[in-house]
Amino acid sequence: MYSLLYKDISIREDVAGCLLCHDAPCSKACPKLLKTDGIIRSLRFENRFGAVNRLPDKLPCDDCDTKECMEACIKGKINEPVQIDRIIKAISNEPRVKESEVDLSIEFCGVTCENPFFLSSSVVGSNYDMVAKAFEMGWAGVAFKTIGMFVPEEVSPRFAALNKESVPFVGFKNIEQISDHTLEENISFLKRLKLQYPSKVIVASIMGQNEEEWTKLAELMTDAGADIIECNFSCPHMTNSGVGSDVGQNPDLVALYTKATRKGTHLPILAKMTPNVGNMEIPAIAAMEAGATGIAAINTIKSIMNVNLSSFTSEPNVEGKTSVGGYSGKAVKPIALRFIHNMKACEALKNVPISGMGGIETWKDAAEFLSLGCENLQITTSVMQYGYRVIEDLIEGMKLYLSYQGYKTVTEFIGKALPNIVAADKLERDSICYPRFDREKCVGCGRCYLSCYDGGHQAIKVSDSNRTPILIVDKCVGCQLCVTVCPAEAIASGKRVKKKLPKI
Repeated sequence: MYSLLYKDISIREDVAGCLLCHDAPCSKACPKLLKTDGIIRSLRFENRFGAVNRLPDKLPCDDCDTKECMEACIKGKINEPVQIDRIIKAISNEPRVKESEVDLSIEFCGVTCENPFFLSSSVVGSNYDMVAKAFEMGWAGVAFKTIGMFVPEEVSPRFAALNKESVPFVGFKNIEQISDHTLEENISFLKRLKLQYPSKVIVASIMGQNEEEWTKLAELMTDAGADIIECNFSCPHMTNSGVGSDVGQNPDLVALYTKATRKGTHLPILAKMTPNVGNMEIPAIAAMEAGATGIAAINTIKSIMNVNLSSFTSEPNVEGKTSVGGYSGKAVKPIALRFIHNMKACEALKNVPISGMGGIETWKDAAEFLSLGCENLQITTSVMQYGYRVIEDLIEGMKLYLSYQGYKTVTEFIGKALPNIVAADKLERDSICYPRFDREKCVGCGRCYLSCYDGGHQAIKVSDSNRTPILIVDKCVGCQLCVTVCPAEAIASGKRVKKKLPKI
């Protein structure tokens, strides 16, 4: 059983090892019919309240000696099975949070959405069957994969992932272009989806090559039943020049094509921004002045994934070659949040509706975007990795968080974090917050010492007797690098004190 001191760390490590199988054998093998895969998946996606709520009042693992679930665990074919019984028992005594009446619906650009969660314009929403499945599972809308007047020639392969240490999917690169279906096929998909799912929101993402195409595409998407038009000014790897991020980096082109789109529709228009600029506010303002209703941000970031030091090729490897592509996934979330904040902090854009995206995997990620002012959220990379089923924990996790915090609607905390992001010169600089060491939790690994000495201010020494860290207060500047690197979570923020005045 876990040490209570390190229970949270141990649970994270155990659930991280789960393969998150389709039609999970562990649940099918459980003689007590406990849906272990759903519990573990909720823990993986930070929906701890939901995981605990899935447990029965009497824990079936207490009188189960067979461990059939672990024998069926596919992870055991690789090395060791997930320690399912240990995970279940570890959370069994945690308090349950009752889900009260919480309203996740939200008004975005004048369109009512049953919840904030949309599929973003990509392969995850590129034909009728895919989107229909997502809608049935609870997704409120889709930004359908970008539609153009042309069908691009695609490459194979076109995806690659970045890993670090034991984490296999830190970031993700793609070199895929817009929809590989014909214009007629895509229009047929949209019409059928709107007919079958009238309450779901259809965002038609479009990309023209000139003013006439932008206007015509907007007309066609409006006639097809779309609720919102999204102008893709930001795809980073189109083979044609003058499209995608070539547009988004040029405020004049953004304005020109937004006006052209407005000519073709009365619907709300989202201008999808590229992060491959220093100041997103400039093209965003250009779009709004030209007739856009809101902003979508961010699209993927131009990237080169890696270099193979044996062959000197990079991924995705297409016959020994690759190209600059779009980087997405959890690793880009801080960059996306920065762009969102900057637009919301801009006087000309502070009241503009924003559809946020970039690294959203869990309900917590989603809540962070909402707290910085987004009113709608779009997700792709998480779905590509885990499937549409992530919507279950997105919805449940958000509802339980809102219930726990006493909110009744999702709109109540939109923008709550904005006042706490300030210019660097506004930060308090007259005091130091020293680290606080938990001697009971410290395992004596010395990581804090190494990082402080080699990357900090040499403010930690290690006790010769028991390897525990000792703070050298006169050298400590309160940077808290030690808090960040401690693997045992034995260091936390401590007392804040006024800085000593320098001796004259």
